[in-house]
Amino acid sequence: MAMNITAGTSELRDVTKMERIGAHSHIRGLGLDDRLEPRANSQGLVGQAKARKAAGMILKMVQEGKIAGRAMLFAGPPSTGKTAIALGMAQSLGSDVPFTIITASEVFSLSMSKTEALTQAFRRSIGVRIKEETELIEGQVVEIQIDRSLTGATKTGKLTIKTTDMETVYDLGMKMIEALTKEKVLAGDVIAIDKTSGKVTKLGRSFAQSRDYDAMGADTKFVQCPEGEIQKRKEVVHTVSLHEIDVINSRTQGFLALFAGDTGEIKPELRNQINAKVAEWREEGKAEIVPGILFIDEVHMLDIECFSFLNRALEGELAPLVIMASNRGMARIRGTKFRSPHGLPVDLLDRVLIVSTKPYTEDEVQQIIQIRCQEEDTQLTPDALTVLTSMSMQTTLRYALNLIACGKVVARKRKAEMVDVEDLRRAYTYFMDEKRSVQWLKEQQGSLVFEEVGGKEDELMDIGQ
Repeated sequence: MAMNITAGTSELRDVTKMERIGAHSHIRGLGLDDRLEPRANSQGLVGQAKARKAAGMILKMVQEGKIAGRAMLFAGPPSTGKTAIALGMAQSLGSDVPFTIITASEVFSLSMSKTEALTQAFRRSIGVRIKEETELIEGQVVEIQIDRSLTGATKTGKLTIKTTDMETVYDLGMKMIEALTKEKVLAGDVIAIDKTSGKVTKLGRSFAQSRDYDAMGADTKFVQCPEGEIQKRKEVVHTVSLHEIDVINSRTQGFLALFAGDTGEIKPELRNQINAKVAEWREEGKAEIVPGILFIDEVHMLDIECFSFLNRALEGELAPLVIMASNRGMARIRGTKFRSPHGLPVDLLDRVLIVSTKPYTEDEVQQIIQIRCQEEDTQLTPDALTVLTSMSMQTTLRYALNLIACGKVVARKRKAEMVDVEDLRRAYTYFMDEKRSVQWLKEQQGSLVFEEVGGKEDELMDIGQ
C-alpha cells in the first residue's frame, strides 16, 4: 500500500530560546581565518591551534557535503576545550546544517532501548532540504472593503492590490478577512499572500505612503512597491531533520508530537519507507540530503553494545559525521573486563580520526579569564587577574572561572565596582577546590562515614581510572 510521507516546515525550529550565561555561551565560532589558520584569540576560543585547525578542515568538508559516515574523537585532559571546539563548530555551521549534542549517559536514562536512542540522535543530525514551488500574490494594498451581512455572521470583501505595472481586485472569503485583520493590514501596506496556505505576510509600508502620518513607531519599515506581475511563482526551501519526518509520520497528532516530546520508539519499517521516499525526492530533484554533525560528549560512558551499534551505523547510507569527546586514558570498556585507550574498543578507534587537546599555558588561561569576565559583565583589577590566573594554574581552570561570579558577589557586598584580590581570597576560603577537598578528607579520617572497604572498592577504582 502506498504511503504518503509528510514533512513539517522550517517553522518547527522557531522556538524561543531563553538566553542565559552558560559555561560556553561566549563561544561564537572556531576563530579561523579564510585559509583555515587559527587566530590566537578569536570568537571566544583561545589556543588549541592544532585541534581547531583539524575541526575547521572537517567543517569545510561538511559544508561542501563531502564527508559523512565518518567519526572524530577529541581526546585530552579535562578543561582543555573539547566541548568548546564542538560548540564552535555548531556556531560556524549555522542553523541550516543539523548539529545534535548528546551526552553518552543520556542513552541509558531514556524510556527506550539504547540503540533506538542512538538511532534517533543519528536521524536528528541528518537534514532534508526540501524545495517547493509556491504561488505568491505580492503587491501594495490600495483598498480593503469588508461587507458584513445583516446578522453579522458572515463577511465578504474585496481587496485591491497593485504593483508598479498593474492593479487587480480579489474577492475575499471569511478566512482571508480574518488573516488580513490579524496582520492589521491597511491601505498602503505591501503584503505577500501564499495562495496554497493563505498565509499573509506584511512586508512593510510603501514609500509612497510615508507622508500620510505625522507620527510613526520606530519599527515602521518602508519598502518599495513591487514591480511586474502581481502573481509570481517562487521556490521555497525549508530544512527538516529525518527524525522530525519520522515523528510526524509515526504519530496521529502529526508534528504536535515534536512539541509534546512524545516520540517513543519508531518502527524500522516506517523508517525504511521514509528513506525510500526521501531517495525518490532526491532523484526527482525535490530534495537534497544535508549531512550534519552528531556530537557525543563523554563517549567512554557508552557500553560495548552501543559501540557495536555505532560501528554498524557509521557504515549506513544515511549517516552524519560523528564527533566524540573523551578525557580518559587507558580505561575499562563499559560492559567488558578489557581496558582500551580512551575507553573505546580498538575496532571503533580504527575508524576514528583522533585529535588531541593539550592543557592551556598561563597566558592562554589569562585570556580565557578575560573573555569570561566580559561575558559575565565583571571587572577584575589587574592584580586580581594575575592572582586568579595563578590560582587556575595551581587548582583547575573551571574552579578559577567559577570564582569570577563569587568574587563579584563579594565585591558588590562592599559596594565596589571592580573585583579585587581580597574578594577572590575571601571566595577562595568559602569554596574548596578538588585538592583542598581531598586534603580535608584525609584530616577528617575517623569522623566521616566511609565506604565499605573490600573487593568492591577495587572494582570502583578500576571504573574510575
